Amino acid sequence: MAARVIVIGAGPAGVRAAEALVEAGVRPLVIDEGRRDGGQIYRRQPDGFRRPYSALYGTEATRAQRLHSRFDALRPHIDYLPETLVWNIRDGVVHLSNAQGASRAPFEALLVCTGATDRLMPVPGWQYAGTYSLGGAQVALKSQGCAIGEQTVMLGTGPLLYLLAAQYVKAGVKPAAVLDTSPAPARFRALPQLLVKPAVLLKGAALLRTLRAAGVPIHRGVTPVRIEGDDELGVRSVHVALANGTPLDVPANAVAMGFHLRPETQIADLAGCAFAFDAAAGQWLPEIDEDGRSSVPGVYLAGDGARVRGAEAAECAGRLAALAALRALGLESKHDDTDHLRKALTRFSRFAAGLRTAFPWPAHLARQLPDTTVVCRCEGITAGELRRVCTREGAVEANRAKAFSRVGMGRCQGRFCAHAGAEVMAAALAVPLADVGRLRAQAPVKPLAVALDPVPQAYGSDTPHDNAASTTPNVTELS
Repeated sequence: MAARVIVIGAGPAGVRAAEALVEAGVRPLVIDEGRRDGGQIYRRQPDGFRRPYSALYGTEATRAQRLHSRFDALRPHIDYLPETLVWNIRDGVVHLSNAQGASRAPFEALLVCTGATDRLMPVPGWQYAGTYSLGGAQVALKSQGCAIGEQTVMLGTGPLLYLLAAQYVKAGVKPAAVLDTSPAPARFRALPQLLVKPAVLLKGAALLRTLRAAGVPIHRGVTPVRIEGDDELGVRSVHVALANGTPLDVPANAVAMGFHLRPETQIADLAGCAFAFDAAAGQWLPEIDEDGRSSVPGVYLAGDGARVRGAEAAECAGRLAALAALRALGLESKHDDTDHLRKALTRFSRFAAGLRTAFPWPAHLARQLPDTTVVCRCEGITAGELRRVCTREGAVEANRAKAFSRVGMGRCQGRFCAHAGAEVMAAALAVPLADVGRLRAQAPVKPLAVALDPVPQAYGSDTPHDNAASTTPNVTELS
C-alpha cells in the first residue's frame, strides 16, 4: 500500500512540498483552509474577477503566476481538500472539518506548511470597529476587491506595511499615512545582512517609490499613542508621537496594524513538536533541523509556519522537507537538490535576520501600555487586569495567567494577544521574556461547527456509514 503523506497548507511551502512528492510517485493529501491555493501572499482572486497579476501581486506577480500554474498542473496527481480546517492532530491522525462534516486522516508523514500571520501589539483604542491586521486588510483587497476604509492608516512595522500600502495605491485607494515604529537608522544597521538578497532590496525600494509618487505620508520611528474612536462609529483618527516627539493626529476611518509576522505554530504544538525560545526573534518557535524535521518522527515543518523567511524561502523549505520525508519513507526523488536548497535557505535566514534588525519588534511598547488598554480583544482583558493577576494572584507563567484572567482563551486562541501579553507579564514580573513561557495550543485551534446531521459516506469508499444521528461532530475516515 502506498505511504499516506499529508501536506497541511497550499501556500508556497505546501505547493512545492506536494510537487516534490508527486515527482517521486507519491499522491499526497493536500489540506488547506483557503478556498483556493496560493496562501496569504499569493491568495487567488475569486472566480469572475479579472484583475491582472501585476495589479494583484505587484513585484511578486511572476512568482505568483508560476506557483498557481504549478499547482493547477498538480491537481490530477493529488487529493485536495480546500476550505478544510485541521483542528487537531493526535496519535498519527489528522482531524479535519469542512462543509461536509468532520473527518480523520491517518498519516505516515506529515508536512505542516501553515504559514505566518500578523504579529500584533495592542494600541489604546485598537478594539474599535475599523481596526484590522495588515493581513486582514490584504485579504479584503485580494479576495473581496475592496479597501477596509476610505481613509486608512497603515500602522506598525515590517515589509508588509509598505507592501500593503503600495497595493492600496495600485488599487486606487491612497492610504492616509504609513506610520512605522522602526527607527530609520535601523535600516542602515541591517544593510550588511540585507545585501545577501539585493533583488529583494530593490523590490522594497520600488514600493517606496510607488508610495512617494502617490504622495503618501511616511513617518518612521513613531510611537503609537491611541486610536481615537467610539463603540458606535468606530475609528475616527490615529494619534502618534513622531521620532522627534512632535504629536501627530491623522484622521482615519480604518487602521491596518501589524508588527512583522509570526509563524502559525498551533498545529505543530498539537502534533507534539518541541519548542525552544528564540532570543533573536523574541518568541517561542518549534525545533527543526536544517531540512525541516521536527522533534516528532514523521512530522516536518516548512515555510513561514516554522521560520519567517519569506515566500521564496518557503518554496525552498517546502521542497526540502518533502525530500527529507521521502528519504525517511525509503523513496527516491528523481531530482534531489537538497544541498542547493540548504545553501539557499542559509542566505534567506541571514536576510530574515536583517529584516528583524531593520524592523524590530517594539517590545518596549507593551511595557508602556496604560492599564486601561485592551490586550485580549476576544475576552476584553486589559493590561491592568493582566498585571494584577501576575503581581497579586501569582500568575508567573502564561498558562496560569490564562486560567486566572481568560487572556488568550477567546476565539483567536491567543493569536492576537499572546506575544504582547507575554511582554506585559515579563515587565510586570521583572523577569526575562522566556521565563513567562508560551500559551499551549488547545484543540480545536479555531471555532468548529457541531451538528446533528447524518454521518457522510467515507472518503474514497463505496461503503456507507451508519446514518444514525449523533451528538458529536460527523466523522469520516479518510483512508
